[in-house]
Amino acid sequence: MATTGKRTRRRAPDPSKCPDCDGKGEIGETVCVGARKGRPTDDRQAALYLTCLGTGEALD
Repeated sequence: MATTGKRTRRRAPDPSKCPDCDGKGEIGETVCVGARKGRPTDDRQAALYLTCLGTGEALD
């Protein structure tokens, strides 16, 4: 007679965080003002980080 035991599933490893955006998927971009010179201001806006496509996971 075969013995039955509990089978444990292996969990997939957690994906590593993107080092550039710290796993958030967003970065802060400086807002530029002016049509001709494009002067940077002190204000910042959220921008999607394109390297990890906004997922926050590091691509290998």
